[in-house]
Amino acid sequence: MTGLSAARHKVTTWTLRKDFSYDRPHPTLEPPKWNINGLSPVPHVEGTCYAKTFPMFLQKAGYRTIHVGKAHWGAQDTPGADPKALGFDVNVAGHYAGGIGSHYAKKNFSSPGEPIWDPPGLEEYYGKDLYLTEVLTIEANKQIDKAVADKKPFYLYMSHYATHAPFEVDDRFSKKYEDAGLTGVDLAYATMIEGIDKSLGDILANIKRQGIEDNTIVMFMTDNGAPPAVPRNLPLKGHKLHSYEGGPRVPMIVKWPGVTKPHSVCEDYMICEDIFPTFLEMAGVKDYDQIGLQIDGISFVPLLKGKKARHKDRSLFWHFPHNYVVEPFSSTRKGDWKLIYFRTDEHFELYNLKNDIGETNNLMDKHKDIAKSLAHELRAFLIETHADMPTIKTTSTPVPLPKF
Repeated sequence: MTGLSAARHKVTTWTLRKDFSYDRPHPTLEPPKWNINGLSPVPHVEGTCYAKTFPMFLQKAGYRTIHVGKAHWGAQDTPGADPKALGFDVNVAGHYAGGIGSHYAKKNFSSPGEPIWDPPGLEEYYGKDLYLTEVLTIEANKQIDKAVADKKPFYLYMSHYATHAPFEVDDRFSKKYEDAGLTGVDLAYATMIEGIDKSLGDILANIKRQGIEDNTIVMFMTDNGAPPAVPRNLPLKGHKLHSYEGGPRVPMIVKWPGVTKPHSVCEDYMICEDIFPTFLEMAGVKDYDQIGLQIDGISFVPLLKGKKARHKDRSLFWHFPHNYVVEPFSSTRKGDWKLIYFRTDEHFELYNLKNDIGETNNLMDKHKDIAKSLAHELRAFLIETHADMPTIKTTSTPVPLPKF
């Protein structure tokens, strides 16, 4: 949304209730003071990152900006909780929560006693035998139809609440998975994935039906790896939130008619903050800034055009100074090499992803020169971004920055 890295914008874990952190107690570390209330479109809101979003710039350029599904940008009772405050003309079902009470319309998408998870504006579907993925797809296609009828160029941000918990079976697809022997969470997860697949197909079919197929760019991706409740995505190590590749490594599929070659494969990597400059370049928007903050993202338009990356073997950085599912870490990747710095005991792990995508062989002892170089880059980045650090309980001092 902002082109900023997590270390810079400091919304480094998930938000929900205002001024409340979901860090879990840690035996030796205290979590840092972070932007606990998320993203804000206005300044001087305590505990927020004040920044502009790329939908704001698309609005200014004449696009109708449409949000459907999960938003989860600002905490409850803060300006960033409302997608319309963050550059969207239309908001369907998006608010401060990153999850859902229930995916079932027959349950009013709600969990008893937990109204904070209820998505807004879907009352017309209450009590019906529908799954939320299908409902959001219906609503997204309605908005596409309206934009086409109004002859408005549009940006649709289609963000499903699936495959997030609660893991509930989408009955439209369950039989074949039951016949294959799947039960419980595995059964639910499989049907949720197929529901998203069908959603994409339904949206693509509508784009074609509306006659705008050749003038519409479609990008399809997930924001993180599989959750810990389901089997690992082998051969990757770890799950969602992990520093290992099972957390941050995800696929992306792009259809850009007349520009991106069909069936082509790009082996270069990018990171989520790259979306900000990429989408603006696609839309022809050149006049943008980030309120005095340095944009970390780099446009990957050249890659979509089959060209070389603008910055070959660039360094990517991740920063998670919290104790939630996993312990605090910072990490970096440059080319085939990846270094992870675990903050609890201040140890490093080094992997060559080209030869060992499953991160089974820690090469710290064999390639200390490479580890030292990557640690230096990671340290410099954390200093430059003023990254928040957990503190050591016994000394009340920040965990040391990575250094050899």
